[in-house]
Amino acid sequence: MAKTSDKPKSFEAAMTELESIVAAMEAPDLPLEQALAHFERGTRLLRYCEGTLSEAENRIRILENGRLETFGDESNAS
Repeated sequence: MAKTSDKPKSFEAAMTELESIVAAMEAPDLPLEQALAHFERGTRLLRYCEGTLSEAENRIRILENGRLETFGDESNAS
């Protein structure tokens, strides 16, 4: 596993690492200290992913002139 201070290379890399952390934490014989380290890293990765998604949403808003529309929302279709 990467050091807890390492920033992910990308959103996709962070998601892949989160998936491996979840799998490791589901193991019944994971020592407590290792579980805590995984939890801490997972929390940091989650924050990174949330921030990345928020930035992407803001960029889309700018590109859409301040409107963020739900994909597949046919109630606004004319």
